[in-house]
Amino acid sequence: MKVVLDTNVIISGLITMDGMPAQVVNLLLNGRITLLLDGRILREYTEVINRKKFGFKKSMIDPLLDYIRNEGEYVAAEPSGKKFTDEDDKMFYEVAKTAKAKCIVTGNKDHFPKDSIVKSPKEFIEMYLLENEGKRAEAP
Repeated sequence: MKVVLDTNVIISGLITMDGMPAQVVNLLLNGRITLLLDGRILREYTEVINRKKFGFKKSMIDPLLDYIRNEGEYVAAEPSGKKFTDEDDKMFYEVAKTAKAKCIVTGNKDHFPKDSIVKSPKEFIEMYLLENEGKRAEAP
């Protein structure tokens, strides 16, 4: 399943290890979802994760960023003519729409256009579980 993760989901998943964002990050790190990104998104992830206010240890974030850099699927995003409350979020939408992502997972749905691909972490986990229950039951 190909998805775009807003930076706030990754940060929240690292801060609170037992919340819905952490479950999304775990799916990513376990190879259950494929992260779609471009250079803009990777730069934002790197810049935000390295902010001193979060206090993340390099020993934790460097492997995560390496994983994202190496395992993410890069997209040459087409520009979107849509207006955004926060223009910095446009890149996530552009990557998702260009690559036909299953969804964008964000903690700030109100920053995005009303679109069925925009999901909260809770909505995404519920969708993921529904779609994958049948596959587990079919496995030999």
